Amino acid sequence: MSATTALPVADAPTLRRYVRQLARTYPRMLWGALVLHIGAALASLAAPRLLGGLVQAVEEGTTTGHVDRIVLVLALFLVAQTVLTRYARYVSQALGEQVLARLREDFVGNALSLPVGTVESAGSGDLLTRTSRDVDQLGWSVRWALPEWTIAVVTAVVTFVAAISVGWWVILPCLLGLPPLAAGLRWYLRRAKAGYLREGASYSRMNATLTETVEGARTVEALGLGRERVAAIDGDIAESYAAERYTLYLRTVFFPNMELSYLIPTVCTLLLGGWLYTQGSATLGEVTAATLYVQMLIDPVDRIVSILDELQVGQASLARLLGVAMVPDDRTPTGRVPSGERLDADDVRFAYVEGRDVLHGVDLQVAPGERIAMVGPSGAGKSTLGRLLAGIHPPRTGSVTVGGVGLVELPLDDLRGHVALVTQEHHVFVGTLRENLALAAPPGTADDSLRDALDAVDALAWVDLLPSGLDTVVGSGGRHLTDAQAQQVALARLVLADPHTLVLDEATSLIDPRAARHLERSLAAVLHGRTVIAIAHRLFSAHDADRVAVVEDGKISELGSHDDLVEAGGSYAALWDSWNGKH
Repeated sequence: MSATTALPVADAPTLRRYVRQLARTYPRMLWGALVLHIGAALASLAAPRLLGGLVQAVEEGTTTGHVDRIVLVLALFLVAQTVLTRYARYVSQALGEQVLARLREDFVGNALSLPVGTVESAGSGDLLTRTSRDVDQLGWSVRWALPEWTIAVVTAVVTFVAAISVGWWVILPCLLGLPPLAAGLRWYLRRAKAGYLREGASYSRMNATLTETVEGARTVEALGLGRERVAAIDGDIAESYAAERYTLYLRTVFFPNMELSYLIPTVCTLLLGGWLYTQGSATLGEVTAATLYVQMLIDPVDRIVSILDELQVGQASLARLLGVAMVPDDRTPTGRVPSGERLDADDVRFAYVEGRDVLHGVDLQVAPGERIAMVGPSGAGKSTLGRLLAGIHPPRTGSVTVGGVGLVELPLDDLRGHVALVTQEHHVFVGTLRENLALAAPPGTADDSLRDALDAVDALAWVDLLPSGLDTVVGSGGRHLTDAQAQQVALARLVLADPHTLVLDEATSLIDPRAARHLERSLAAVLHGRTVIAIAHRLFSAHDADRVAVVEDGKISELGSHDDLVEAGGSYAALWDSWNGKH
């Protein structure tokens, strides 16, 4: 996958399967809402019949008492319709909230299961848009559009049946409205889904560009890339404008066409009914009832068509959310158990873009407890190799194993007990300090174990000074932790996770003698007794390693101890001399 590859979008069969699965999950609420909606629709059908009968009675002669009784019955049906509609909407919205909660849980689970390499290649903008905009749009569809659309469909069906029960002749004017309605729907539906998917994708690109610009603001400023970034954002905005203008065009063509299809049945019912009345084939009451029923059809049919637009947006959002689950897993657990902690890379090749390998047949064997430093020029493949050794990416060819078992054969939870990647990037989640630490601890871990982990990274002293200790709320909106404190929390999580092998990418800067002393002690505590593969951007850490691996052009060109490589006078010796200012 390339750096601009978007996450997949679910197809129509996948959407239908998921909707059927949701329907089977909540059958009682679904059928309860449907029965209440049918009851409310049936109650609304009394008015045209009663009014038609009243018109007929007036024509033939009636009494004030008869009119009063009709009005009373109308009022009773109106009250029944109001009560049934109220509970129907309540059950529908409660069902909508349950379904939306399930959708959110499934999406979060699928998003957390994404391979890290997939998230990186897709970019944060796509996932961020699905997490925010698509979830919001789907929430609107599930909470409001779907219940209202269901009500409209039930009402339209029941009203149509009631209309033709007045006389079969009512079918003809209703059929005359179908051709423009069917043609308009067919034209719209063939274009709407693609239009709304394009709209969502444009927001993903725009968010990705904005996120990259904000996160790299210092680099943009330092390199004078402001105009280029503004031009990129302008291009994304132009594409978003074009996408939204297209969907607006679809609506401006579609809705006027629908208005015409609503008008034809009503006019034709009046004309045909009037002609039948003059021929003595229909009574005035029947013509009145039929016209009122056909008129009643306009509102639910209009809501069906109008809300269909909202449902198209919701369907596109659902397709994008379900698409996250379609990303293939990059590991296939086999159940094999490692027979030790020896880490081996055998003839490893890897490419971010197909056909362009960045690693070319790398071999490396790391003994348990050994400390290896990887050095080399920028872009040589050091970080990529480190990520493969940590199991972040699977190799294109070759294998990376721990204890004879491929890293991609281990479930993630098991993998992190063997190998973990450590960088300077760290995140403090919103919640208590205890919750932040428990993320990496087995369920039910006691506070004493959490405190021991904090003590191991020299953080217990400042934690005990917090107003609520482990119960102190940290993260956004909570107590602010300094960068050093946040790093210590991240290191304490590593102590709790207890991996045997650590791959350090840029984290070696923490052991710079000029850095804060407590961070030196923190990192030293985490490294004690573990296998360490340090991607060394500063050569003082390479000096203390058991072996040094020099990575050049995607290969390990030299491998040996510091003294042996300096004596050999190769690439590492040149780097060391340059680092010490000898050249």
